[in-house]
Amino acid sequence: MEELGSLALSLGMAWLSLVITLIVLPSALGISLGISEAYMWVLVKTLEWATIRIEKGVKKPQPQILKIPAANGIIERDETPMEKEITGLHRMEFQFADMFYFCRKGFEAIVEDEVTQRFSSEELVSWNLLTRTNVNFHYVSLRLTVVWVIGVIVRYCFLLPLRFTLAAIGIISMIVGTTVVGQLPNGSLKNYLSEVVHLTCSRILVRALSGTIHYHNKENKPQKGGICVANHTSPIDAIILTNDGCYAMVGQVHGGLMGVIQRATVKACPHVWFERSEIKDRHLVTKRLREHVADKNKLPILIFPEGTCINNTSVMMFKKGSFEIGGTIYPVAIKYDPQFGDAFWNSSKYNIVSYLLRIMTSWAIVCHVWYMPPMVRNEGEDAVQFANRVRSAIARQGGLTELPWDGGLKRAKVKDSFKEEQQKNYSKMLVRNGSQGSLSAGTESD
Repeated sequence: MEELGSLALSLGMAWLSLVITLIVLPSALGISLGISEAYMWVLVKTLEWATIRIEKGVKKPQPQILKIPAANGIIERDETPMEKEITGLHRMEFQFADMFYFCRKGFEAIVEDEVTQRFSSEELVSWNLLTRTNVNFHYVSLRLTVVWVIGVIVRYCFLLPLRFTLAAIGIISMIVGTTVVGQLPNGSLKNYLSEVVHLTCSRILVRALSGTIHYHNKENKPQKGGICVANHTSPIDAIILTNDGCYAMVGQVHGGLMGVIQRATVKACPHVWFERSEIKDRHLVTKRLREHVADKNKLPILIFPEGTCINNTSVMMFKKGSFEIGGTIYPVAIKYDPQFGDAFWNSSKYNIVSYLLRIMTSWAIVCHVWYMPPMVRNEGEDAVQFANRVRSAIARQGGLTELPWDGGLKRAKVKDSFKEEQQKNYSKMLVRNGSQGSLSAGTESD
């Protein structure tokens, strides 16, 4: 037993030494030994080969399935505006069959509405050897199945332990480093060391995800005293951004391991953590954020105005609070490549542990980050209009669909006031486009 224990200890020390030497130290110094690049090259070639095998193996190829993303929908919809469609339906008198138009619209919304599908993982065009996303990919060929089995062994027996080790090193380094730096008196030295600790640990955590991140337009990076706003797909969005620069985080106080990290980091960096009771007080939150932005020596605030994770295909409504603070807004668009792994966190389906397990057993996290020119609120523009303008810019840059819906619909029901507003709009369409007789006359008299 003693010999087995010493052997296990020796193997563990050898493993840890290799990880630190080949990955941790290069990450801390911001350099690469080419291991990640070689891994990504092999991975891309393997996925290309798998795609070719799938296309050849399907007995009756269906180009619509293989070439058109599922995000386009399963229902063929008429893009004509509802007002014009109703105009075409109506004659001088109302007919009972006219209600079938609204029935059809209702069925379409139930089967595939444009909101709830944004809260489920994005479907892939082809199989990425992680999840069989289409029935046509089942048992295409023996060689493809063998490659998939090898991939499972590699991901769970090698990549998962490696990534877990790197994540543990990164988190422990973050806690210890920020705790030590937090004991220093406030000043330029403390700020410098805090940024070094945050950047170093973020780089290690990105390596724990086998992350390959492409940053564009770095001349537009957020500056101190500003507010960085970005679309939100995953909790790792923050790590993706802090890998290239330091930010002051804004969020709710948590317990457990996350709470330990929050309490440690806030000692070294001016993060803004709120108690649950404080978050409900919008004026208090705005006041604290304004005080932070007013100090031009503090790091830019990082905010995700959607308030929840969306599935990497769309940008939903931005909460206006971030745009009432004042100051300069630095928009950032984040777009993940789903071919290598699904970064979206469906928090209503998976807890954080299950989500991290899925992330750490994927092939890699590959994404593009676009820093966009700073934006300021125009004269006469209210916070909602400003938020919509920033959202539109992020959607265009990231190639995302812009939706006016509130991401809170992920967990909450549609408000009755919104339903009533839609009902009023439909009734106005019917009155305006219907018969001009007693119905319209009665409406005008009302």
